[in-house]
Amino acid sequence: MAMDTERAEMRALEAEIAVLQQASKQLPAPWEDGARVRKSFQEIHQSDSAGWESSKDPKTHLRHLEAELSFLSMLTGFNITDYSKKTEDLTSTEMTEESIKKVLQRHRLSGSCHVVTFQLEFQILEIQNKENLSSVITDLSIVMEPTEYSELSEFVSRAEERRDLFMFFRGLHFFVEWCEYRKRTFKYFKDKYPDMVHLPKGACSLCMGIRSTSRPGFELVIVWRIQIDEEGKVSPVLDLLTKIPQRALELDKNRVIETAPLSFRTLLGVLGIEAAVECLIRLLHAGNE
Repeated sequence: MAMDTERAEMRALEAEIAVLQQASKQLPAPWEDGARVRKSFQEIHQSDSAGWESSKDPKTHLRHLEAELSFLSMLTGFNITDYSKKTEDLTSTEMTEESIKKVLQRHRLSGSCHVVTFQLEFQILEIQNKENLSSVITDLSIVMEPTEYSELSEFVSRAEERRDLFMFFRGLHFFVEWCEYRKRTFKYFKDKYPDMVHLPKGACSLCMGIRSTSRPGFELVIVWRIQIDEEGKVSPVLDLLTKIPQRALELDKNRVIETAPLSFRTLLGVLGIEAAVECLIRLLHAGNE
């Protein structure tokens, strides 16, 4: 009985690892803690991998599977909490030499990517003849728990329509990573410049205001959206808005304020997000002195 339980656990872990391995393909983070990833990878493979893979000791195999699952979860941000699979043979009972074998796999899994939780149900039809084996996803259903990220709704619908599991995992991974990065960046500047920086909705805000402490009514607002295109590619889009008193606009003969949004985008391309925002805050701070 104990052996059967361990084998069942191994099968479940192997299934989770297969799902995470597919999700982890071509998934580098927008920023990556390389040392942490390398250390975890070395811990997993410090022993002879060929040795444990061929080992008949189920407990040893189970420990290695758990280590690999933990590494993949850390690398991708995905945590699979439940997984099940059912297989149905659709092959005709009257077999001939030219018969085509058809197998329908029904998969169901639940999991999360950082703070975003989801449930997936999908079907894979495998068709095999004498020459080759092909498979196709015939149905995909995605249910996501309510989240503050409204951008995900259209993305999920598009992934379902295309029955594209890879696009879903890749897009969700990058989207959540960028959201977490935005949250940390805004919090960093709020902590560093508490008198100048304000976040309308806390760390989860989509925008950050920079106010002049010496000139009432003078404010710059950075709007940071995270865009998902038709192919599931995720990219940050930052814009600068200005809230300037009318009198100041009239005195701006060189149109510095008017061209500020375009200048900020140029600055982003040269310095990157954090350095560009820092430069903007320092310029406004210098004007306060």
